[in-house]
Amino acid sequence: MTTPQSLDERFREAVSALRTPETGRAPGDPVRDGTGLTGAQAKDLFDAQLTSRHLDLAARWLRSFNEGFHTAASSGHEGGAAVAAVLRGDDPALLHHRSAAFYCVRAADASATSGADRARRLEEAARDVLRGVVASVRDPITGGRDKIFGNPALHLIPALSAGGSHLPRAAGLAHALTRSGSSGGSSDGRSGSFEGSSDGRSGPLEGSSDRRSGLLEGSSDGRAWPDDAIVVASFGDGAPGRAGGVAGLDVAGRLDFAGQRVPLLLVCEDDTPGGPDPDGWTARVLRGRPGLRYSYADGCDLAAVFDAAAEAVEFVRTERRPAVLHLATVHLLGPAGEPDPGRDPLIDTARLLAEAGLYTPDEVLTRYDEVGWQVRKAAEEVLGEPKLAALGEIAGTLAPRRPLRVAQTAGEVPETAVRERLFDGRLPEDAAPMTLAQTIGATLTDALATYPGLLVFGPATTRGGRHGVTAGLHARDGDRIFDSPPDTTTILGLALGAGTAGLLPVPELDGLAALWGGLEQLRTEAATMGHLSAGAYRNPMVLRVPGLAQPFGVGGHLDNDNTVAALRDVPGLVVAVPARAADAAPMLRSCLAAAAVDGTVSVFLEPVALYQTRDLYQQGDNEWLAPYPAPGEWAEDHVPIGRARTYGLGSAQDLTIVTYGNGVRMSLRVAAQLAADGYGSRVVDLRWLNPLPTADLVREAGMTGRVLIVDETRRSGGVGEGVLAALVDGAFVGSVRRVAAADAPVPLGPAAQHVLVGEDAITQGAHTLLAR
Repeated sequence: MTTPQSLDERFREAVSALRTPETGRAPGDPVRDGTGLTGAQAKDLFDAQLTSRHLDLAARWLRSFNEGFHTAASSGHEGGAAVAAVLRGDDPALLHHRSAAFYCVRAADASATSGADRARRLEEAARDVLRGVVASVRDPITGGRDKIFGNPALHLIPALSAGGSHLPRAAGLAHALTRSGSSGGSSDGRSGSFEGSSDGRSGPLEGSSDRRSGLLEGSSDGRAWPDDAIVVASFGDGAPGRAGGVAGLDVAGRLDFAGQRVPLLLVCEDDTPGGPDPDGWTARVLRGRPGLRYSYADGCDLAAVFDAAAEAVEFVRTERRPAVLHLATVHLLGPAGEPDPGRDPLIDTARLLAEAGLYTPDEVLTRYDEVGWQVRKAAEEVLGEPKLAALGEIAGTLAPRRPLRVAQTAGEVPETAVRERLFDGRLPEDAAPMTLAQTIGATLTDALATYPGLLVFGPATTRGGRHGVTAGLHARDGDRIFDSPPDTTTILGLALGAGTAGLLPVPELDGLAALWGGLEQLRTEAATMGHLSAGAYRNPMVLRVPGLAQPFGVGGHLDNDNTVAALRDVPGLVVAVPARAADAAPMLRSCLAAAAVDGTVSVFLEPVALYQTRDLYQQGDNEWLAPYPAPGEWAEDHVPIGRARTYGLGSAQDLTIVTYGNGVRMSLRVAAQLAADGYGSRVVDLRWLNPLPTADLVREAGMTGRVLIVDETRRSGGVGEGVLAALVDGAFVGSVRRVAAADAPVPLGPAAQHVLVGEDAITQGAHTLLAR
């Protein structure tokens, strides 16, 4: 294993053996024949490479006395400095965790007016990186919450997870920039719909006063990226074989194949043992990706990286098409194995400068020591900076809530003319009472009228989606309704990129079971962006998911997925479950408003079994339908996030039934029968599974002293456990009983009734409590 000492000794020994020519090159000349890199540029980049190397050494020095908390090294990846050099400072970049050299170049080149100014900025860049290492609250991106390469002032968007999971977001961002007008218009015809249908368009947003007015208020950088900006994302060689990496590469190629603009440069930094080459496995995987222009360079050769990167960047910027740059790097200071001792980008750059006569070996070593002293000095300075000292400071940016602003936004009425055009003159408030599915569709149409930056997409969305909820939306606004591949990681990545660009994505999945394959995008990428960027970036989203169980187990366990434990475990994520049409519209408007105002990420979980339900107590009563509220009623009907709804039947003094989703209808039916028998019940529809309406829950439980929890998720890890915990924490004194689904997948056909909660089980549980 390479150690800091051996790495330092190896560098000094190699540099001491270098020889300089009698006649050197001028700083303005190419540093060697055939390259576009000048000697002056090479010297500047070498300073950034030296800074990156010494940052690794300083991190280990800090760790040696328990003051450094992150030691993932960038040593061996210093070639990234050349990639940064050929990009513009306003090109948004998502960097993986070995990108210190890239960061240093971007920071040093930002508005530098002189060599002295650049040197000062390079020192500040080192200080910023070390602030992350010591968890200082002055860290420019996370504020001491983690160590990530990011900085909103430098247009560096944090890559929040490993394994290339940021690549779908990067592709989505490149795609979204063309839609928001931040990265070129649609004059050359490369802006078709996702699937390449002839009627797809993606230019300025319908109803916006200019190309950027569709962006959400408070979005950070979407409005600052120029029309010819490109997106760059770096990743390691393991990413092309992982879900996020595969999805990111795939969607970039798919978008290009569909004729859409995707100004995206993907940079693979390949540490394959023994030295990667253009014919290796990773190269074959990358080169074989349809729609991606492939190029290769030795990542240890600064001039080669510079030339290859310059060519790739020019292609992406001019053609607005995706490309992948494959760099052969080396993992020095890694945890396992000994890398090739002959490969070190710092030694290769020193050799390049010496052979050009720009530095003597002694000058290289002097500069190496000078930079080392500056970095060590910066490390000593950041040691005394404050750290996060309270839970409020840590979680303050996790899920900001401004309920008054959300309520105001949810009640805003769109222009009448826009509504009438989208509804083709047939306004929903003038129609007959609606089902749950019809109400959601109408609310989405109103959202198109309210939010110019709204995008609605998913598998077959233009054809109504799997359950017909979005039927007709595409005809109403084809610009913002489009189909996506069915892969969940891809769908969420597109949404994350759109949200980062300042748009408001409303993606749709086929079902709840489809979510689990892309959960990392929701858990690690979506829900933590605001938190780990200290509020500098956000990715608002309302994810629509048809789910929960259907009667008689239609479709088996995949179509009847009844678990939400993984969703309730995501800090800051809002999980909404509308049980009936009367709640669906105001709850969906609350989620959309929270996304627009606070950047909230919500999962809108729609009970499939209730989509078309019309009756409650008896056939033909139409009690489960509801009239669509007119815009003038929206403010009054507002449903705040985390507030339950209570139905009183009979005296409402004997029993409290706590439930949600399908359980609401079943519980109301049981409560009606109990009322006929002389028992009064309060049926509490939680409506929100995260955050739970704890105050409402505890209050309603105390009104009767008897609580029956009707939970259609599984007994282990189900929502009922959270309700029980809330009652205990709220000092509830009384009797509690729980009816939940069995800990088993939902079988096909009538056998499902042995797993799922039914009215008989609810009735039995109620009588057991009432007998106490």
